[in-house]
Amino acid sequence: MNKPLHPDQLRNLVPLDGLSPRQLWELRVQIAPLALAAGQILQLGSTSATRHYLMSGSVLFIDSDGQQRRLVAGTPAALHSLSPSQLGEVRALEDCQLLTVDGMELERLLSWRQALQDVLLQLSMDGEDSEWLERLLENPLFAQVPPANIRSMLSRLVEIEAPAERALIREGDGGDCCYFLKSGRAQVLKAAGSGEQLLAELEPGACFGEEALLEERPRNASVVMIEDGSVLRLARADFLELLKAPVVGDVSLDDVADLLGCGAQWLDVRLLDDYEQGHAMQALHMPLHLLRLKTRLLNPQRPYLCYCESGKRSANAVFLLTQLGFTAYALRGGLDALSAEDRAALLWERGSGYLARSDGRVERSL
Repeated sequence: MNKPLHPDQLRNLVPLDGLSPRQLWELRVQIAPLALAAGQILQLGSTSATRHYLMSGSVLFIDSDGQQRRLVAGTPAALHSLSPSQLGEVRALEDCQLLTVDGMELERLLSWRQALQDVLLQLSMDGEDSEWLERLLENPLFAQVPPANIRSMLSRLVEIEAPAERALIREGDGGDCCYFLKSGRAQVLKAAGSGEQLLAELEPGACFGEEALLEERPRNASVVMIEDGSVLRLARADFLELLKAPVVGDVSLDDVADLLGCGAQWLDVRLLDDYEQGHAMQALHMPLHLLRLKTRLLNPQRPYLCYCESGKRSANAVFLLTQLGFTAYALRGGLDALSAEDRAALLWERGSGYLARSDGRVERSL
């Protein structure tokens, strides 16, 4: 149980069974195993927000009134947690394995899921395609968007019929909107010599065109419909207000030490010259315009701390990483917000720095 659990191992636990598959995948990396040897006692108290689930073995639960009951792993009763509200102690009757779950994080995910279900129910009553919305909202970026923003976003979308072979986005054009594919399929193409290279195929629920909005650069690829379908257009201003702003989390320099202690990794999203003149300890160089291509080298179970000069590029990097299922934070205010002393203390390493390998290793470059 040292490796993160697969969602299938969690979906029968109560109340984890109320979470979506995406939320279970997100929560699994925050669940820790706990071993109890035979005779060992686990104290329960109302001040703890931790939930405990018995996964193997058996325990004796003694409540605050002295009442005793035996709990055996694999039984219906063991699907429920020993929650903070249950004052008392748990004594292992044999060697046991438990899972510890952050109760506050679980409550946050459950509250968001319930609010989202209320939104979906209302929209389905208004005649919206709830199945398509479910697929759309499985995108990781929506896990941090307030349901009220989602409702507002849906009211601002403009539906456009898109016949086969229609180019929705052309490489090199400016970006003033992004799209959500409602029906049909599309392909992402990039110029290569005298022809085009196929980068990806998009299914209903996909969001595309957002990179030009984030980076304020021309479109880096074309998107062409493969078959008849429809798309929903979201203007740049609405995208920045409703989606990007709530998704991007940031941290102060004072909070960084705790995250690094939990295994977080620095990402420097500046240009190479800036990186080589000084970067954070063991920071990976991931310039913003190459970030999406380089994410295959990152570990989705590890938090990432992004920084740049003004904080703008790092905020965009956090949005892109979040959309791809990563946990990421931007350094609040960027390097410009630091004092000269703090900046020098942070960017003390110089040179070509570190590389990420496809197996998840980080090593010093030569």
